[in-house]
Amino acid sequence: MERIRMVTPETTTPQPTTPRPASATVLVRQGGERIEVFMVRRHVRSEFVPDVYVFPGGSIHEADRHTEQTPNLCAPVQPPESTGPTALGAGFRVAALRELFEEAGVLLARRGGQPLTIGDADVVRFAAARDALNSKTATLGEIAQREGVTLATDALLHWAHWITPAAWPKRFDTHFFLAEMPANQVAAHDALETTAGAWVTPEDALARSETGESPLVFATSTSCGRLRGWQTTPRLGRASRG
Repeated sequence: MERIRMVTPETTTPQPTTPRPASATVLVRQGGERIEVFMVRRHVRSEFVPDVYVFPGGSIHEADRHTEQTPNLCAPVQPPESTGPTALGAGFRVAALRELFEEAGVLLARRGGQPLTIGDADVVRFAAARDALNSKTATLGEIAQREGVTLATDALLHWAHWITPAAWPKRFDTHFFLAEMPANQVAAHDALETTAGAWVTPEDALARSETGESPLVFATSTSCGRLRGWQTTPRLGRASRG
């Protein structure tokens, strides 16, 4: 009788996808008795974590690195954040500012040494600049040069570093920054990649996530957990370095 040998095909473990460098900004403002953070809800058709609330953020572009390497466009970053992976030149800080402007409409910059104010006469012009960023017809560096502003890369305080799990098909190597909401600007979602935007206390964000009303991914809920209990924004600088 002929024997049939069963051959089991060799199985190989697929190599994890290389994570893309990315940035996100936890935008904070003083609420009533507690601080509030600005969050946006990703579009239900998003390829990555659809229909959940996140902090504004996204991948680094080559133009972000170029902007950081161009003299006089970015505010110098002070120690200890002037060294390490988010030092100027790597693109993480300008990417955070760009994504914040694209997704939340807030531009952290200075004109004449003072925080940028977007008044009634400026709204249309800055809305056009935001549209140009979203359509990739302009870079944040070009907008800064045209407006005569310095990008407030020093206003971003490094907060956390998360890498998407190896099993996920789309992965990001994301640095999170804390930043205070500037006066005389209004945060609003872009209605392109996001479908809603809201100021919410970290405590309320966590509570709504637990009920399923406003789902959060792990990195977002962890950041909210770290911010729980903050009553004023002055703690921001010390906590980000702690």
